[in-house]
Amino acid sequence: MTATILVVGATGATGKHVVLQLLQQKHNVRAIARSKERLLNSLDEIEPESSANLHIVSRLDVTEASLLDLSEDELEKITRGCDAVVSCLGHNMSFRGLFFPPRRLVTDAAKRLCQAIEATNESPSDKPTKFILMGSDGVANPAGGDDKRRRSERAAFSLLRHLIPPHKDNELAAAYISSMNSPKIEWTVVRPTDLINAEKSSKYELFDKPQKGLFSGAKEGITTRANVAKCMVDMILTVDLWEAWKFKMPVVHDDLEGDREKKGKQNVVTDSQI
Repeated sequence: MTATILVVGATGATGKHVVLQLLQQKHNVRAIARSKERLLNSLDEIEPESSANLHIVSRLDVTEASLLDLSEDELEKITRGCDAVVSCLGHNMSFRGLFFPPRRLVTDAAKRLCQAIEATNESPSDKPTKFILMGSDGVANPAGGDDKRRRSERAAFSLLRHLIPPHKDNELAAAYISSMNSPKIEWTVVRPTDLINAEKSSKYELFDKPQKGLFSGAKEGITTRANVAKCMVDMILTVDLWEAWKFKMPVVHDDLEGDREKKGKQNVVTDSQI
């Protein structure tokens, strides 16, 4: 069955993969982006000539705007009828992006999106809308369950919280989503470990808590952005996977050969399971 998914942060390094993977699987995608042209160009960066493929772009509906500038009515119109909403929003890694407004971009966007979903998912017979927030494994699960960090790591996160606004924003967004108690919304916060770029997705692993320390480095695990996108797309489209991880904050790693027993893996997901 064809699904309709709203993606915000669609021109970002991970969001563009979410958009393209959904379109390639013949689902309808709505996106909020400042520039449709930039979004189409970003799809071509992953898969050349994607923007010229009518089988892909005919299912893409782009609203050219900044999400926080949209009115309630405009946002409700965009979210109405969506089976899922994916937020890949993040702050630009520049001085202005880190320290200038909007300092609560991720949190405010999540709040507005959830309010719009609740306003438009009106019928008691309607299925709950899936809401997927992209976070990071540097954000602790507000409900508990993560292992206690070392003292040096706790000190580092305290500094990040007070000195780097995006980290606090990501924590607040996760806290808001994890406190959701609405029959109209089912949620998950996907927490990738150290992110790297790669154009193709592969196998990935899901864990119920972070598997590496803040200073461990790439040798203890990485996640390609294409795999983060694949994880989120799989969550939307695969019933069993969603049921296993909804209302949770899974940590995503690329599947590293030989790490399975050592890391106590919860799930390895391959194309054959989707």
